[in-house]
Amino acid sequence: MVLARITPEGLRLLARLDRPVLEAHRKQLASRPGAIAKADGPVAGGARRGGLIFVSIFGVTTIVLTHLIGMKGDITMNTTVAPQVTTWNIDPAHSVAEFKVKHMMISNVKGRFSGIKGSLRLDDTDVTQSHVEASIDAASVNTHEPQRDAHLKSADFFDVETFPTLSFASRRITRKSDGELEVTGDLTIRGVTRSVAFTVDGPSAPAKDPWGYTRVGLAATTKINRKDFGLTWNATLETGGILVGDDVTVSLELQFVKA
Repeated sequence: MVLARITPEGLRLLARLDRPVLEAHRKQLASRPGAIAKADGPVAGGARRGGLIFVSIFGVTTIVLTHLIGMKGDITMNTTVAPQVTTWNIDPAHSVAEFKVKHMMISNVKGRFSGIKGSLRLDDTDVTQSHVEASIDAASVNTHEPQRDAHLKSADFFDVETFPTLSFASRRITRKSDGELEVTGDLTIRGVTRSVAFTVDGPSAPAKDPWGYTRVGLAATTKINRKDFGLTWNATLETGGILVGDDVTVSLELQFVKA
């Protein structure tokens, strides 16, 4: 909402507006039902003393223009600003998806995915109306141990030959009390889709790189149970524990370039 004050001097300037132009607007609005506002209340009373009130009903912006002669005091003009939506694409070279999971119930093993693709439709007037989606090449998994990576790519885990991508698409964005965002959406792994909520820090303020491209960044985290996505393989230890934990912490560091 944008508020503008019209002073008595401004009213006198309005009085000098080209009367034929005002008349043309009045006739145009009169041909549309509900375009001419009926006089009612103190403002309309001023209009009956020699003014004209009309309401533009075009587009998403409604402008109330009051042309009053001899009326004292200030008048407030209200306009509703149209949403400003911009599109941003993930920069794979500066984005990463990481995960960690308990190994033998004693320590965490970490891994990462590269080859992230996706886009962000950013509503600059209300970030909660934005939308983000992303996909990851499942075969890009890397835990810095080739034998373990081969096992993760097999049918015991991600089965990358059958399910080559992991994906996420947001459905709802809300603000948290600490200023962060909660982005809820559909996460698909191994062909199974579940609703997951990410805690998001960002998006950052836009910044230009040395080559003139405008960028924003964000960080997101969540925790999932791998069994919810069909990743059920495990092995029992002699001590009675299990080889791989069920809870997986997922962290994303994403950078977007303005389209």
